[in-house]
Amino acid sequence: MSDGRLADAAHFAFARHETFAPRFGWLHKSYVQVRDDPSAFLADDAPVLFGVGKNMVYAMRYWSRAFKLTREHYPAPGARSKFAYPTWEARWLLDEDGADPYLEEHGSLWLLHWWLVSSRPGAKSHAPTWYTAFHLAPFSRFTVADLTQVVVRHVNFSYKESPVEASIVRDIDCLTKMYARTAPEKAGSPGNYEDLLACPFRDLDLLTFVGTRGKPEWQFTSGHRTTLPAPVLAYACLDYAATFTRQANSISVARLANEPGSPGRAFRVRENEIVNALKKVTATHGLLNLTETVGQRSLTFAADPLDLAWEVLDEQYGGVTRRPGFPSRDEWTARFPQLTAAEHREHATTSDNTESLFEETA
Repeated sequence: MSDGRLADAAHFAFARHETFAPRFGWLHKSYVQVRDDPSAFLADDAPVLFGVGKNMVYAMRYWSRAFKLTREHYPAPGARSKFAYPTWEARWLLDEDGADPYLEEHGSLWLLHWWLVSSRPGAKSHAPTWYTAFHLAPFSRFTVADLTQVVVRHVNFSYKESPVEASIVRDIDCLTKMYARTAPEKAGSPGNYEDLLACPFRDLDLLTFVGTRGKPEWQFTSGHRTTLPAPVLAYACLDYAATFTRQANSISVARLANEPGSPGRAFRVRENEIVNALKKVTATHGLLNLTETVGQRSLTFAADPLDLAWEVLDEQYGGVTRRPGFPSRDEWTARFPQLTAAEHREHATTSDNTESLFEETA
């Protein structure tokens, strides 16, 4: 494992969530506000606009960016504060005529989880603690101290400076609140329902509480994901393949299942489940194929894997991009040219740069 892997995959950003895990309604509300006014997070009356407390405004801003639903850039040369601009992905998912504006489908939560912990050039993760937990940690069961030690080690290897350890601990506390119920509960119990209201990502059952009140421990779950649609998993596989090539090529299922940064680690699924999902998708998509050579199974793609990823995902949601008036990527970036400027700036950022991506507060 490269010592610089974390910096190559994730920006230097810790404890930007103000201890709040993402809540139902936050992402849609953030999208609507910044679509109409990219300075919304910085407005004096932002708590009124967003209907939350001041610290929650900071959290909404962070999560919108961490899920790759916004990019931040200066609105004009000489400006002192960055505005938040909605990405085309946010338009596709969260607009009123988008794929799933109120995140009613489990597949949308899996997709957002992938966007949070995935990384490729120009779209690195903004959650290094989350990236480390899912992709780099060498264990499936952990305490806060265990995971803190691993994150600190990767941070020290990867960046020129380190956050205070308390910031990493706050990240881990937020991560466990985001994905795990505080204790095993009966399905349908009032506490279970309140947990889901507080944070929808707990419904993915990626993390479970296995400790006691005196010794809290958590464990990543694995196995068959009944709520993970095959096209969403296939999208993640092709999106990951686009990290390495934008041409027709192939990638082994073993890499898709096991490499740091891969869908297998992000979703905690094994090779056989990836194979089953890809069989379903390749059966109906002429440019995709699942092959086997000398015992090694591979996903082959006859065109740019990122384009194919979006074809597969868009079809899963009924062809959002074919709806009347839906903007192309070029049309959306023409409306918000700062998106392109922000992406170019990210491409230019070196792996050991610890520049703050949140230079000003909301």
